[in-house]
Amino acid sequence: MTQNNTRLGIMLMIATTFVFAMQDGISRHLAAEYNVLMVVMIRYWFFAAFVVAVAARKAGGLSKAAKTKQPLLQAFRAVLLVAEICVAIWGFTVLGLVESHAVFACYPLLIAALSGPVLGETVGWRRWVAIGVGFTGIVIILEPGFGVFQPAAVIPLVSALMFALYGLLTRYVARQDSATTSFFWTGTVGMVAMTAVGAWFWEPMNAPDWIWMAVLCVTGALGHFLLIKCYEVAEASAVQPFAYLQLVFASVLGVFAFGETIRHNVAIGTGLIVAAGLFTLWRERQSTT
Repeated sequence: MTQNNTRLGIMLMIATTFVFAMQDGISRHLAAEYNVLMVVMIRYWFFAAFVVAVAARKAGGLSKAAKTKQPLLQAFRAVLLVAEICVAIWGFTVLGLVESHAVFACYPLLIAALSGPVLGETVGWRRWVAIGVGFTGIVIILEPGFGVFQPAAVIPLVSALMFALYGLLTRYVARQDSATTSFFWTGTVGMVAMTAVGAWFWEPMNAPDWIWMAVLCVTGALGHFLLIKCYEVAEASAVQPFAYLQLVFASVLGVFAFGETIRHNVAIGTGLIVAAGLFTLWRERQSTT
């Protein structure tokens, strides 16, 4: 039974963002040494096992979890997410955690902008203004026209667009399928798709990095477990603003573990993106209460 404990939900969301930030840092380390596709493939093996274990414990077991009236859409969601993860990790290796997360923070704004054409939802003028402010922040971060623009800076923007589309499709399939079904398809189909591609890029891994890989797999499962518990005890609209802490944790990790720097334009642009995103989440909550 779903509880309503906002304080516990916020604590769980903060823990979730910390775990996911650590996962991003480990992914950045491993992907700098090995092929991104292989790293994601191994991570998904463990993730699929976790998803199957969760589904098996639910009423109706695996057969109920796998049952859906929209298999093609569920499969597309799963493949889209695993592709987005590959793009995001690639971005970490070429751009770093700080700037990748700064740009990726715009995905709630992309969801708001695309919710009209994809889901038929109404987006008011206030949210459109917030979306415009957020994209101004992206422009400030990317610095086009100043002679220092890196094409690699587009990578996290593509990742954010893919994740936003994944989020919208998740809301769309939720009209007919349960969260357990969507979670099951995300893990199992993602694992099959990633294995079909990643197996061709297998590389020998040294012992210390196998330890890091094991930690990566555990943090992946732990992060999703904490997120599930978070949404069980509190409303999504109440805890979602705290998801931005992943940007803070990842930036701290990028600076102290990988020697990255936070440029002034990145700090200013990120501030605009986060402020616009928080306003958008607040307006969404107002419209549903």
